[in-house]
Amino acid sequence: MLLQDTWQSGTLWENLSKKGVKRRDFLKMCSSMAAVFAVGAPLASRANAEETEVIAEALGDVKKPMVAWLQLQECTGCMESVLRSGSSTVEDLVLNQLSMNYNELVMAASGHAAEQALEEMNKEPHILVVNGSVPTGAGGAYCQIGGKSAEQVLREAAENATVILSVGACAVYGSVQAARPNPTGAVGVDEIIKDKPVINVAGCPPIGEVITATITYLLTHGEPPKVDAEGRPLFAYDQRIHDSCPKRPHFDAGQFVRTFDDEGARNGWCLYEVGCKGPSTFSPCPIIQWNLKSGWPIGAGHPCIGCTEKDFFDRFTPFYEELPNVRAFGQEASAGKIGLGLIGVAAAGTAVHGALSVVKEVGIRRKSGEVQPLAAFGEEDGPEDISALMAEGDQAFATTTDTDGHHRPNPSA
Repeated sequence: MLLQDTWQSGTLWENLSKKGVKRRDFLKMCSSMAAVFAVGAPLASRANAEETEVIAEALGDVKKPMVAWLQLQECTGCMESVLRSGSSTVEDLVLNQLSMNYNELVMAASGHAAEQALEEMNKEPHILVVNGSVPTGAGGAYCQIGGKSAEQVLREAAENATVILSVGACAVYGSVQAARPNPTGAVGVDEIIKDKPVINVAGCPPIGEVITATITYLLTHGEPPKVDAEGRPLFAYDQRIHDSCPKRPHFDAGQFVRTFDDEGARNGWCLYEVGCKGPSTFSPCPIIQWNLKSGWPIGAGHPCIGCTEKDFFDRFTPFYEELPNVRAFGQEASAGKIGLGLIGVAAAGTAVHGALSVVKEVGIRRKSGEVQPLAAFGEEDGPEDISALMAEGDQAFATTTDTDGHHRPNPSA
């Protein structure tokens, strides 16, 4: 799929017009991207009209961006996520109109012709997209392309890259192949490339629309998006799955699936007790979902395995065992008892998200009824004793253990 001939000079919009794309359809595509930037469903009605126009104007004026797309030690699932995302024809055309002279998974060229295409692109400024981990063991022998190790291919492609997108858990930190004992010495892209901005589009695989939105952001804003402590775009990864999960009311009510064929499973109850990692996982899965909002793992009855989180395979296995210390709060508890943000704070105790870049004010309601705000992540000036406040909150929400060993809110608390 050598696409250098698809760009007929001029701007992106001029080329799309020649392909028969109507302005209305182009604006609809830009509207869906604006919705993703706002962590909303990719529907036109959810997007801000002003933001849509800004994206349309900036994206339409783009002149022949160069993109190299590498496939290193991986399964091709991330590229498949893009190809099978359910994206519209306009989004397809936008990606196709990029001068993507190298993508070994889908390009027609092979052998010396493919190597020459990459070598020529490496000489020019370009956006570099990387799927797959970088094996550093055995001198790079575990993954070689055209006689070069994956690390050498990456370093050469990154030399003139203006920005790098690590797409998928493999490229972000190594994923399953980096799990203990990591026989190939697999690492993520940002462990190799230290002198260029690297944006981590996490997931195994990431949602196709998030990949598209990240590229669109680069083209429209001319700079990388704001990222969290793990290098993930904040517009997509600033909320835990638990926060927006449609099964959250069942969690708060203490209604859980305990086996995959029980009454709770048939009723669509919360999957926490069969291993759901939603309380510790930051991803827009419940909002954007997959294949034009046709489904997602939890919606299909399978617990989240936390694939957008670093080292998820080591940290979250066995996948079907529950996370520790995430308490459920019955819906019968009064709002005064729960307090502003208490549920979020208690659940966040299991979330490993580093020094989170998102600043959100949360608090714990003290016995006196006063709401004590917590310091934002990374701030030094917080309440006098966070642990004391959490202990105080725990007293108000003591739990009991029922006969089957499961924790439940104490009605007398």
